[in-house]
This record gives sequence, C-alpha cells and structure tokens, in this order.
Amino acid sequence: MSGPDAFLTVSVVICVYTEDRWEDILAAVASVRAQSHPARETLLVVDHNEALRERLLKEYKERGDVRVLANAGPRGLSAGRNTGIAASRGEVIAFLDDDAVAERDWLRHFAEGYADPAVIAVGGRTVPIWASGRRPVWFPEEFDWVVGCTYRGLPPGRVRVRNVLGGNASFRREAFDAAGGFATGIGRDGDKRPLGCEETELCIRLSRARPDAVLLIDDRAVIHHRVPEVREHFAYFRTRAYAEGLSKALVARSVGADKGLESERRYATRVLPAGVLRGLRDAVLARPGGAGRAGAIVAGVLTAAGGYAVGSVRARRGGASFSVAPVEGGAHG
Repeated sequence: MSGPDAFLTVSVVICVYTEDRWEDILAAVASVRAQSHPARETLLVVDHNEALRERLLKEYKERGDVRVLANAGPRGLSAGRNTGIAASRGEVIAFLDDDAVAERDWLRHFAEGYADPAVIAVGGRTVPIWASGRRPVWFPEEFDWVVGCTYRGLPPGRVRVRNVLGGNASFRREAFDAAGGFATGIGRDGDKRPLGCEETELCIRLSRARPDAVLLIDDRAVIHHRVPEVREHFAYFRTRAYAEGLSKALVARSVGADKGLESERRYATRVLPAGVLRGLRDAVLARPGGAGRAGAIVAGVLTAAGGYAVGSVRARRGGASFSVAPVEGGAHG
C-alpha cells in the first residue's frame, strides 16, 4: 500500500451488549485483526453488562491490540460509540456491528477515501447473511435497511452521500471535535424498540458544522451482517419500519424537514415506486414473491409514515428528545 493513506491509523470500535452474540463478537474481532490495512486497535465497548465485560477481558488479556471498555454513558449504542471515540487513539475511528464480519480490504478502502483531505467520513456496503440461508422471497431489497444492510437505491461505486450507515462507517477524529458525538436518546438500546437514525443526525450536524466536508460511501468496503431468524418475519419488518418513522421525526424536528428528509424524498418518489412495479411485474410473470414484495413495500411506507406522524406529534409536545454532548479525550499519537 502506498500514497497518503498508507500510514493512516484507524481505531475500530465494536459496541457489544449480550453474551448471546459471543461467537459473533469473536468473529467480528478476528475479521478486524485480519485486515490488509491493519487497525491500530480494536475497542470493544460493553453496554452495562459486567459479566460480558469480564469474559471479554479474559478472552483478550494477551492481545495488546484489543481493548475492552465499559460504556461510560447511559445505556445504548450511541453512548457506547461515544465511549469508544473518547478512548481511541487513531486518526480515523471506524465502527463495525458486533454481529458482522469485515472483508479483508475493508479498512484499506476506508483509508483510500481519506487521501482527499476534504473527506471527513467514509461508509461501506453491508451485505445480509440470512439465518435461513436465503432471502425471504417477500422481502424487498429496497428495505434491506430494516435489517441494517445496504438497500437497493443507494448509488454504486464511491459516491458522495448525505450520511453514512452506522454499522459500517468511519470518521476522521476532527469530525467529532467539530460536531460532538452521537446523540443519545435516539439510537438503539439493546433489545428495546429498534430505533435508528443516530448516524443520519450526526452526519447532518457535521455537514452544518463543516459545510466543506465530504462524506462518501465506497461499496468496495464490504462487511457481512448476520440477520437472525426473528428478523426475517413480517412482524419485525413492520416494527422496524414504524421505529424508523419515529426516529426520522426526531431528526427532522432537530435539523428541519428539508435536510432531515432530503434523501428520503428521492427514495420514496423514485426507488420505492420502481420496486412496487418490479414486484407486480414478477407476480404477472409468476415469479416467486413478486406480489409479496410489492405489498411489503406499500406496507413499509405506510407503517413508516404512521411512525413519523406519531413521532412528530410527540416531538412537538416535548415527549421525545435527544441530547448531544462533546466527546472528551481521544488524543492520538
């Protein structure tokens, strides 16, 4: 590897919360340790689970490149990420889900993106690993974000975007100096309602703080994300779509609907109608799942819209909020 990105130091943060994912956590760490562009360190941030923290400390006590930390903030993914950012020592901080594995050149492609000094964030492509071994025939690719994966409608290649997706993303350290950390009160909290959008809110806030900043997605930076069996069912699909609507309402309330829903308008007016037509065409051609995919897209849109309406009312009444704090620490050298 050569060029200005060759010596870029990257810290990888993996937030964990349950021993049920023990084998997944070990696999995630192993995939980071096998990178062609070596990580400076891997930080495992444990979300208020002392038994898991102690078990991980024992597992990695001989590994100087793996550090185990307790979430220093309130329970939830956002505070865990902020804990990792504050403790990290790399010039770039990358985030990997605890139930995902990165391909060997994942960090190399991230690092290449930072050869341009204007780039402040680089995300990648997340591919689902279905527990059943195959995609459910009714599950539309346009809604793969429901299971934390890259969805149909995102542009291919290395392209400029409004926001990266949190489970497969990286940021320069100065991004957090400029904009603060991930907002608490908006993202996931263990197995509770699957809220999201914390990375969207951060990226919009970052673009406001640094209008000249460039955010990229490079679809060569690939991770493979496990989708448990329970998330292959329509009940989870519906719950996650509703939660996304709630989350989007919070973001729009904070940053304004114009910016908060900028990408979603194109998705709703172009990508989803094309998906419905594709599903109906497949149904006419007697291809498996065509009608189901078309119906799921319509149901997903209506459910998310319902969540957005409820979330908007709550936000106006002051019943839902989130907070952003500066991230302390994080000196690198």
